Amino acid sequence: MAIMDAQEIMDLIPNRFPIIYIDYVDELIAGESIIATKNVTINESFFKGHFPGNPVMPGVLIIESLAQAASILILKSPEFAGKTAYLGAIHKAKFRRVVRPGDVLKLHIKLTKKRENMGIVETKAVVNGEKACLAELMFVVAERNEKI
Repeated sequence: MAIMDAQEIMDLIPNRFPIIYIDYVDELIAGESIIATKNVTINESFFKGHFPGNPVMPGVLIIESLAQAASILILKSPEFAGKTAYLGAIHKAKFRRVVRPGDVLKLHIKLTKKRENMGIVETKAVVNGEKACLAELMFVVAERNEKI
């Protein structure tokens, strides 16, 4: 059962169609961890060019999905309420399997370090129990309309 639906997610993070990649949140422990879901469908606009006849979700969009799930986790922390989380760095990214239409991407995020307006999360994207992507992401949090 989802604890956050698409509308609640859009109320929290600024991403909108066609670049919102979280369908719902399965589990959330504020300040600690989140599991979110991205249902990968053939209707995704990126499949028109990546690759015709052999549709594969681009790795950069898997990372973006992980970053969006991390943003939800971060912005559900009381000290960051009403702010925006920005991706600051990607470390140790590894891609283990392709993601195709029909796959259900489970996004596992764990907050490992937090300081004032920045932190680090360990991330894992999983399809049917198989690791699709692993990465360490650094984030920076700022006021909604502040330029960083």
